[in-house]
Amino acid sequence: MPNKVEEFNAYRQKMNEKLLSTDNKVIKRIFNLDTNAFSQGHLPEKTKELLGLVASAVLRCDDCIAYHLETAYKNGVSKEEMMETMSIATLVGGTIVIPHLRRAYEFWEALEAQNSTN
Repeated sequence: MPNKVEEFNAYRQKMNEKLLSTDNKVIKRIFNLDTNAFSQGHLPEKTKELLGLVASAVLRCDDCIAYHLETAYKNGVSKEEMMETMSIATLVGGTIVIPHLRRAYEFWEALEAQNSTN
């Protein structure tokens, strides 16, 4: 049975392939801009992912939160760094962010569980 992380990634990959296959120039450029914005620059990728995590939590986008959590995890972000980042997001976004904080913590646990079995 696939776990949360595998389900999220499989769906994201399948739908990204479908969207990009429409050959819509604007969508392709937005995807490219997103990829390039989070690559190494004056700020390290790790920092950019944490910034993306805050923005995603404040905007209350669970898919975006999951994406940035996984990418941050892969970039060596610790659970403590993630929680400090999410505490800032909750402060900025207000108590309406708390349900997203719960799901973010649950997804982080899934990332840890997946990593411990690999």
